[in-house]
Amino acid sequence: VQLVESGGGLVQTGESVRLSCAASGFTFNGNAMIWVRHAPGKEREGISGIGRDGKAQSATSMEGRVTVSSDKAKNIVYLQINHLRPEDTAIYYCAGDTIMNGFSWYLGAWTHWGQGTSVTVAT
Repeated sequence: VQLVESGGGLVQTGESVRLSCAASGFTFNGNAMIWVRHAPGKEREGISGIGRDGKAQSATSMEGRVTVSSDKAKNIVYLQINHLRPEDTAIYYCAGDTIMNGFSWYLGAWTHWGQGTSVTVAT
C-alpha cells in the first residue's frame, strides 16, 4: 500500500489550497480515509475524511473551511482548505484503513499513511 500526498507549498493568508492523496494497493472506494495535519509544536490533528460508507467528515475545529472529495476513477482523494490562516501551516497527511467500519478520529486506528505534504501559510 502506498499513499502519496501532493499539492502543498507556500500560500498566502486567505487563499485556498487543494491537496491530493493518490493511492496504490489501496482503494478509497469502500474504505475509510482521513486527512491529518501536524503543525509545529502541536499534536497531530485529524481534520477531515471519508468514512467507509462514503460519508464526508470534517472536524469542527476547521470551522467549515475544508471540503473532502474523491475521484473514484483516479483513486484520489482531495482536501480543499479555504481561507487559509498562518496557523494552518503544517504537514498534511492522508491515511487509510481497510478494516475500519465507519470512521474514526482516533489516529492510532489508521493503518496506512502517506509521507505528507507541507503547507506553509504566509502572513
